[in-house]
Amino acid sequence: MPQYLYRAMDAGGQLTLGNMDALNEPDLELRLHRMELDLIDCQVSRQKLAAIGRRDITRKDLINFCFQMEQLTGAGVPILDGLNDLRDSMDHPRFREIITDLIENIEGGLQLSAALDAYPDVFDKTFTSLITAGERTGKIAEVFLNLSDSLKWQDELASQSRKIVMKPMFVGIVILGVVAFLMIYLVPQLTAFIKNMGNELPFHTKALIFVSDIFINYWYVLLALPVAAFFGGRAWLARSEDARYRFDAFKLRIWMIGPVQHKIILARFATFFALMYGAGITILECIRLSEGIVGNRMVAAGLRRAAQLISEGQSVTAAFQNTGIFPPLVIRMLKVGEATGALDGALRNVSYFYNREVKEMIEKVQAMIEPAMTVVLGLLLGWIMLSVLGPIYDTISKIRP
Repeated sequence: MPQYLYRAMDAGGQLTLGNMDALNEPDLELRLHRMELDLIDCQVSRQKLAAIGRRDITRKDLINFCFQMEQLTGAGVPILDGLNDLRDSMDHPRFREIITDLIENIEGGLQLSAALDAYPDVFDKTFTSLITAGERTGKIAEVFLNLSDSLKWQDELASQSRKIVMKPMFVGIVILGVVAFLMIYLVPQLTAFIKNMGNELPFHTKALIFVSDIFINYWYVLLALPVAAFFGGRAWLARSEDARYRFDAFKLRIWMIGPVQHKIILARFATFFALMYGAGITILECIRLSEGIVGNRMVAAGLRRAAQLISEGQSVTAAFQNTGIFPPLVIRMLKVGEATGALDGALRNVSYFYNREVKEMIEKVQAMIEPAMTVVLGLLLGWIMLSVLGPIYDTISKIRP
């Protein structure tokens, strides 16, 4: 289906620029008319060019969509009427186009879940599967409410994850800048004075001069190495599935950060598994959909093994225990939930526990990072001072009155 760049005018006479998929110009005009816009002119555009300047649909946009749909469907408003009301109040051009297309597809006889499935880049497989379960059980409003709460939780979790990465990265860049300044500007001036004294230099002073010379003479290599390593690593990961698996496994073993990431993955898994199971999706389908949620190939491989063991007749608890990637807390809660028939409630407890623990661990890691970086910078300055002042002190001590 071609994509059109168009100029249109609304009822108030205001010009609107945008892009939209359409079969042809009459179809584009019809779609715009349903959005209460009159087409002025248009031209076929390439997909890449049309995407330039397009505002992405963020998680917050999806939260707003789920919240409003939950309110409307919960009040007894039919889905088609709810989508029409939502489209009229939507100020996001791209999302408004999608909702218009959803309305057309539903009027053409599709279910909401099938209409959503046409936009996998906006509504992922888990989202559409939950909507399907809500349609089958008649609990569509409850599903939208759960999706809204889950997306809010994801947004908060993403914010916490950024905190644990961005602050150390910022402090590390500052320390690297200080090191570069010391090695390129300050140390050469001090070492020139020390060399003129004519004494035998200690090993740590020679090491400082050696490192300073590397910074001065090979600064371009030091700048190019991280860039080359980054792109080389990306190329390696892109070519090899085994490399991607090993890298994901390594991320879970990184000091301080790995355990936090592991708990974030477990909290995400428990939240969505409970949400899907509570909506009426089968256990094996929940596990299959969870593989794309966890965001880690090692954990996803463990979920595939668990699904295989369950399909062979093992209990849910035994299958997850045999994978070796889930801690005793998850196994125990699964056992309790399986025994009582409240598996979704047990997993919600797991999610709550890990969500709280993740927040506490992030706070601890952030509290540890600043002193650790201060110690590193202090050791660096101490090494420079010892290497510079040590020979000067030795020379002065040899001077006899």
